[in-house]
Amino acid sequence: MNNLSTIMGERLITIGEVSEGTGLHRNTISKIYHRQDENTGIKVYKVICDFLQIPLSELIEYVSNSSQKYSKKLMRKE
Repeated sequence: MNNLSTIMGERLITIGEVSEGTGLHRNTISKIYHRQDENTGIKVYKVICDFLQIPLSELIEYVSNSSQKYSKKLMRKE
């Protein structure tokens, strides 16, 4: 899960500005922004973090598959 849209919204930064500042294609930034970025590599996230001057942990959050499965099981029991 990534927080790019939240960070960009707080800073009033556009997809175009991030694209221009990072050298990454607009489509790449747009996919990350809209959380459609299943195959985005860590290097891309690092470039964005450098541009935004934030740690990687502020941009992305790791959620394990086992945590998601456990949460779904708990929801079904309730």
